[in-house]
Amino acid sequence: MTRPWLPLVLTLASCAKSAAPEATPIQAATAPAAASPPPLAPTAAPAAADASIHEASVERGAPLEGEDFIAQATALFRVAACGHSEDAPAQFDKDVVAHHCADLERAYADYRRDWVDVAEPFLAALRPKDLPAVVVYPFGGGDLTSALATFPDAAEFTTISLEPAGDVRPIDRLARERLAGELAVHRSHIERLFAKAHSRTDNLDKEAHTELPGEILFALGALVVHGAEPVSLRYFRLRADGSLEFVSQADIAAAGRNPKAQHKLFENVELRFRKSGDAGNPVQTLRHIAFNLDDDHLRADPALLAYLDREGKVAAMTKAASHLLWSSHFSLIRGWLLNHTDWMVSDSTGIPPRFAKPAGFAQETYGTFDGPAAFGLYNDGDARDFKALFASQPGRPLVFRYGYPDRDGHAHMIVTERPPSQSRQAP
Repeated sequence: MTRPWLPLVLTLASCAKSAAPEATPIQAATAPAAASPPPLAPTAAPAAADASIHEASVERGAPLEGEDFIAQATALFRVAACGHSEDAPAQFDKDVVAHHCADLERAYADYRRDWVDVAEPFLAALRPKDLPAVVVYPFGGGDLTSALATFPDAAEFTTISLEPAGDVRPIDRLARERLAGELAVHRSHIERLFAKAHSRTDNLDKEAHTELPGEILFALGALVVHGAEPVSLRYFRLRADGSLEFVSQADIAAAGRNPKAQHKLFENVELRFRKSGDAGNPVQTLRHIAFNLDDDHLRADPALLAYLDREGKVAAMTKAASHLLWSSHFSLIRGWLLNHTDWMVSDSTGIPPRFAKPAGFAQETYGTFDGPAAFGLYNDGDARDFKALFASQPGRPLVFRYGYPDRDGHAHMIVTERPPSQSRQAP
């Protein structure tokens, strides 16, 4: 049977013509980009970022803060993401799980062959050897899969999008007759993620309304693709200073039967994972934060920027971001990236040349770009600048899709890099 994602490494000419706009809920109010203020002045990072503090406590054998939902994460990993090979827990219909996993394992195998095995070595050849160990991926909900292909050795990933992580506890009480339907929904959305090589906002929104947590299932699926396994799963809130407050059983009890309060507790998640097969393998960390990245929300609640400031210098990526980084309404997150990023890979929804060049970045192009695909809102000036950037450089073939195609279905990618003399230093 032909799988819909098989043409990923072939001609993409028909993709843009048939794709529907993939607007985020905040885009309706987003005007076309105008010149925005210069980047914010860098904020000095504390002597020790949260990631370092928590990793050190793990190495010393100290217990993690907050409630660890690793039992539920492990059940989801086996039953829904089809990780590991042991029998599914007894409360789940083994035939349903076996059918689901047979289909999903074929999808994993095709995706590895047609995207990961092509993109990963290509990106490895471009990636500097001394990049920061922290990766920030704005507008990156549900896409740990390509983040790991882009930065396989990163110690920490932060993805940020509108979508909440979701509550893993329903796996404990999922009705037996609901299992097949839930797994079918998630399998369909994972296959569409593979087919598009990015997360569609409408898929993420649908996942947020299923019983099982879609954002977390996407992440667990990424672990299967890359041969890793979960180690811990905890939820957290951001304090005003950017530090993390992990959710405890006392917090859950205090929220009681208040649905809104319960929902808030499960918006941000920290998933720790490592390569399967050896408990001594290094632990990597994914933090997904549900946050609206427009300027109004970042000014109203400075906790996210405070958290990001603690990360110091970072590597970054973004793709399929509805051209929001072109907009004057997203100047703060764009300014943060310009101040803190050493090396960034993106499609054309990354940082436009009119901001990158004055900030001292060089931009190198791959593939073909004749204009933006009709996703989100964009302006003609940045479209012309990107087209001119591609035209000014030698052709560098790109045989896999990294985010959106251009308006004619061509694969394209941009590397935005700070000059080495300014890179890999604390801000």
